[in-house]
Amino acid sequence: MNVLSANIPPMPTKARQVLREALTLPPKARADIAGTLLRSLDAPEEAGVDAAWVVEVEQRLREVDSGEAKLIPWDRIRRRLEAAVSRGRKKR
Repeated sequence: MNVLSANIPPMPTKARQVLREALTLPPKARADIAGTLLRSLDAPEEAGVDAAWVVEVEQRLREVDSGEAKLIPWDRIRRRLEAAVSRGRKKR
């Protein structure tokens, strides 16, 4: 897809100009801009949530690395999910 011909939604003229210019940039630069814009939309209270998730992920990684966490192979999980979905359908 040609990003320059992307369907641009209605927006103020200045925003449209900025977007058109940004669309001429290489993919990495566009991704960096997109990420920065998305992060700018986060409410201040969400920053605390992000920090809490970092702590949680780090703790889970330590549990995996130490062997404390019990890991279950994906194929077993998939079978359990499929069985649960099948049971749910039969109840209807």
